[in-house]
Amino acid sequence: MKPTSTTATSAISDADDAPPLTQADFDRARYKIGGKSASQSEWQAAVRARSGKQRINIMLDAPIVEHFKALAGERGYQTLINDTLRRAIAGERLEADLRAIIREELRAS
Repeated sequence: MKPTSTTATSAISDADDAPPLTQADFDRARYKIGGKSASQSEWQAAVRARSGKQRINIMLDAPIVEHFKALAGERGYQTLINDTLRRAIAGERLEADLRAIIREELRAS
């Protein structure tokens, strides 16, 4: 049996029977949501809504972007920025919760 996939995504094997995809193939794509036909923009919106992500434009200082790109390697610097922001938010919640608990304990004593 011939292998149908490979872990190396940078090169297509000569033994692959499938022809390479072209832009024309993607241009002919039909988009569906829940089995019903949809426009490309409707499909993209549904994918974004399901992923819980939102596309925004934001200006970051060049040294910050360079820092995260250097840290990211193959992972993707935007993922690292998201993770860092999540940790900052979690830290704020933790700090607020701890302050509230300490205030309650001080009042109780």
